[in-house]
Amino acid sequence: MKILAINSSPRSERQSKTALMLDHLVQGMRDAGAEVNVVNLRSKKIQNCIGCFTCWTKTPGICIHKDDMTNELYPEWLESDLVVYASPLYHFTVNASMKAFIERTLPHVQPFFVECDGRTTHPLRSPSPKVVMLSVAGFPEKKVFEQLSVWVQFIFGNSDTLVAEIYRPLAEALTLPFCKDKRDDILDATAQAGREIVESLRVTPETMVRITQPIVDDSETFFTMGNLMWKTCIDEGITPMEFDKKGLMPRPDSIETFMIILPMGFNAGAADDMEAVIQFSFSGDVEGACHFRIENGGISAHKGEAENPSITIETPFDLWMDIMTKKADGQEMFMEQKFKVSGNLLLLLRIKALFGG
Repeated sequence: MKILAINSSPRSERQSKTALMLDHLVQGMRDAGAEVNVVNLRSKKIQNCIGCFTCWTKTPGICIHKDDMTNELYPEWLESDLVVYASPLYHFTVNASMKAFIERTLPHVQPFFVECDGRTTHPLRSPSPKVVMLSVAGFPEKKVFEQLSVWVQFIFGNSDTLVAEIYRPLAEALTLPFCKDKRDDILDATAQAGREIVESLRVTPETMVRITQPIVDDSETFFTMGNLMWKTCIDEGITPMEFDKKGLMPRPDSIETFMIILPMGFNAGAADDMEAVIQFSFSGDVEGACHFRIENGGISAHKGEAENPSITIETPFDLWMDIMTKKADGQEMFMEQKFKVSGNLLLLLRIKALFGG
């Protein structure tokens, strides 16, 4: 089977969740023996269709534009047994570069009107490649793909052309460390889908359930994290890509968000068999207390004061957030007595290792 995989994401491989899903789908296809060529539209020059109909009259089957679509991609599209359209979900459908690519396949149809099953259409010059639609979205609900799916079904679903629709909601979570186990299963299932498509031109319901499974158990917590990330980007005047390159983290703005974020960076490997209670007492614009209990290789967050904490850190809230987000050096702030520590001081030296994730 000869497959053309079109990736319309404008993001680089490191940032693109579309590419992440597509890479695993393609790997499964190759494992099953298919010949797959992956094309990134961001590196191609494809002009918009201008509706001149030259490809229908003066040069039947040949577009007036002399660009990468006409010279390279359209001929390969015609020769393919199957095409994967992989697009991020923009405004609830494919993005502009993917739409431009699809519109430029207009030379494949003839101008004449024909009626088929009560629907007016144009006859094809030759059989079309079969189609797999792959898309990712930031929202968690599967229904965000409904408009895209309706369009896909209308264009490709009234024949045997459409092989599969693969949609992954909440795709931004695919690169988060605390989602690793579910992410690995989702990507493994995506590769399995690739194998199934080559072997049987279908994706089994069981595989699709794994691909679309919820990736986070608590969406409210995830939204809190996401909103803090955006707030941090706004405060720092940076884009999410710059946020990632700089290795930043969302800055907590309350004790509640601090209790959510700190455990997400917990390094269980550094804890070993540790049993400890870390108490924070905050002052300044945000006042209050919380503590974290480390035991059995895990961590839990609790509001208020602990009875017998292993260590107590008394600090202005904003100062500790500066330390946590690497705007201030914790050791330097301690030596300058900007915050106070009582209890097991050796535990203070291990905090960076314990929460380095």
